[in-house]
Amino acid sequence: MTKPTILTGDRTTGPLHIGHYAGSLANRLRYQNSHDQFLLLADTQALTDNAHDPAKVRRNVIEVALDYLAVGIDPARTTICLQSHLPALAELSMLYLNFVTVARLERNPTIKDEIRARGFGRDIPAGFLCYPAAQAADITAFKATVVPVGEDQAPLIEQTNEIVRRINATAGSLVLPEARAIIPKAGRLPGSDGKAKMSKSGGNAIALSAPPDDIRAAVKAMFTDPGHLRVEDPGRVEGNVVFTYLDAFDPDQNALAELKAHYRRGGLGDGKIKARLEAILQDLIAPIRARRAQLSQDRGYVLEVIKEGTERARARTETTKREVVSALGLFQL
Repeated sequence: MTKPTILTGDRTTGPLHIGHYAGSLANRLRYQNSHDQFLLLADTQALTDNAHDPAKVRRNVIEVALDYLAVGIDPARTTICLQSHLPALAELSMLYLNFVTVARLERNPTIKDEIRARGFGRDIPAGFLCYPAAQAADITAFKATVVPVGEDQAPLIEQTNEIVRRINATAGSLVLPEARAIIPKAGRLPGSDGKAKMSKSGGNAIALSAPPDDIRAAVKAMFTDPGHLRVEDPGRVEGNVVFTYLDAFDPDQNALAELKAHYRRGGLGDGKIKARLEAILQDLIAPIRARRAQLSQDRGYVLEVIKEGTERARARTETTKREVVSALGLFQL
């Protein structure tokens, strides 16, 4: 039986952190056994708001690939490929921009939120505004039917499917499949400082390569419940960053439920729940860090993985592009 195709990936703007692990990497490890999985190193997308620093984008191609391999992504089962070296993606993006309006791009909730967060005002890079069409090209070029995204990214999948329906209607045939969004139950992890977004640049993320002292310091500094002043006081679990992380990473959810009940009724100090979280994160990150250090000594191997994966992806995406061009009745040479 043919496996369903799944497309996912990350912008190459910096090494990955535990938020990426909880939100996507853990699921990708499972998907590579049941899906035909493509993992996109999204360097072109990274340029949409980093064009002033292309060296940063270039440098982090290897860094993100190292993180993929270190967590256990198997290049024999998952194709790791480089976005900028797949010309069919850019060509399909250009085609798709003729099937969507500027007004519709501006109404996309994800784009609106990101424009506001970055403070672009009306100085929006055209590439950033057009990203929904570019993502539609990424997804459809692989004919992916499954796309894991955060809840805030779901409107992008909806817009992809709108473009797919327009292409199919114009062609008069089912050239491209629609995609289904998979949204992780854990949702987006907050930063270790309690802020809504975790980011390395914000200093509130724990990298997958973090040394033990950095993990310990990050957990120690985490906010809990400001009203939990004494051990005997009842504490709030909701909004408590330590418990949010325990929800995402604690392998013993029954014991965690008992811990929450104890904290709510009082008699459990913040130090104990932080110690539990630190131990869990140390155990999670230690083998990833060790594997990453080993892989970083052989960057030639990492580069070869990217090259081979990109070649496989190029063949797949070129085939789709030719099918779309033919179905739309464009001139053929």
